Order: sequence, then C-alpha cells, then structure tokens
Amino acid sequence: MGVDLRASDYEDRESLDAALEGVDTLMFISASEIGKRVSQHRNVIEAAKSRGVKRVVYTSLLHADRSPISLADEHRQTEKMLAESGLEVTLLRNGWYTENYAAAVQAAVAHGVLVGSAGEGRISSATRDDYAQAAVVTLTTGGHAGKTYELSGDEAYTLTDLAAEVSRQTGREIPYKDLPRDEYAHILTGAGLDAGFAAVVADFDVAASEDALYDEGRTLSQLLGRPTVSLAQAVDAMLN
Repeated sequence: MGVDLRASDYEDRESLDAALEGVDTLMFISASEIGKRVSQHRNVIEAAKSRGVKRVVYTSLLHADRSPISLADEHRQTEKMLAESGLEVTLLRNGWYTENYAAAVQAAVAHGVLVGSAGEGRISSATRDDYAQAAVVTLTTGGHAGKTYELSGDEAYTLTDLAAEVSRQTGREIPYKDLPRDEYAHILTGAGLDAGFAAVVADFDVAASEDALYDEGRTLSQLLGRPTVSLAQAVDAMLN
C-alpha cells in the first residue's frame, strides 16, 4: 500500500531516532502507560528534534491546561516540552472516548443496571474514529500550525442518558445507579480490574460529575465538516 512501517519504542531512544529519520511531520500519539508518559514523551520530542522533524501533531486531553482529571498533568508537562522544543506544534486536545463505556454498557445489559460515580455530570465524548479523522484533517490540510483544538462530541449526555439509550435499544429498563467513589471502585475491582486502576477509573467518574468531560465548542465537528457520531449510533455499535 506504499506505507513504510518502522518499529520503535517510546522507552528506546535509539529506536525512535531510527524511526524518525527523514520524517517531516510526526503524528505523536500519547503513550498508554500512565505515570511513565513524561519520560517517554521527552524521548519522542528529543528524537524528533535531533532528526529534523519540522511539525508535530500531538494528542493531548480536553482542556489539559485546567482539567482536574489526573491524566491531565502528564499532558500539561508534555505540552510544555513541546512549546519549548522549537518545533511547529498542533495540539489535539481529545475529549473522552465514547468507547470507554463499552464494557460498562455490556455489564449493564448483563446485570440490568449501569453503575458509576459521575452523578449528573455532562460528558461530551466522541468516538475514536471521529478523533482519528480530525487528526487526518490537521495532518493533510494547511492552517493548523500553532493551533490548539479542544475536541469533543456535539452531543453532551449524562450516565442517566446513557442508561436510557441502552434501555431504548434493548427494550429493557436499565437504570443508572450513582455510587460513592469507593463503592464504585470496589465493584470495578470485583469485575477484575487492578485495585489501583479501579481507583483511577472511579476518580475519572468523580471528575466527570463536576463537568470535567464537558465541552460545547463543537470544534471537532467543524474540523470534520459533519456532525460527530451520535450517542445512539455509538451505543448501537457497542451492542451489536
């Protein structure tokens, strides 16, 4: 297909140097290992500089500069490193991924209730495909240098709304039950999550209860030139 594949590891600076040789524009996807991102991202940025990369498009977090979500700190530090790097940077501050709720929706169908600790906080999530297509736009069209895009879905919803949509599509009454943070973390641990990660996930919900995942800018749909995937469409994909 004319695609040049190069293996690299964010922990291995030499592999990054080799992978970025001759690269002009880098799509920099944030690392997946929470707690290790700053050092890993530093490796990527330093390799990009040493290999003459001119432009970097980085996937950050919605309102990373002021978000109370624990994930935000590593993104803030990465954004600072990028700002100081001398590289031409575009920040894609991705909001929540709707697919983050896929396992919860499946569990809700199995047990007849959707649980969480998000209260009535509004969530402006979007699908991974929508975020990916926005990245393609910024990579393949001009005018994005130095820009920061706060990206989120057009349609904000609460977990009560999510439960109602699951109920509508399954033809069953599946309510949302809001739980204290520790109780929700305990349920997640019982479902097989590591205790530490379960606590982090519960903290995400608590932040969501304070509208930390809410945004009404509609910048994502503007980049796409179309509406973002609706909650109904996303739930249908989770159920089928």
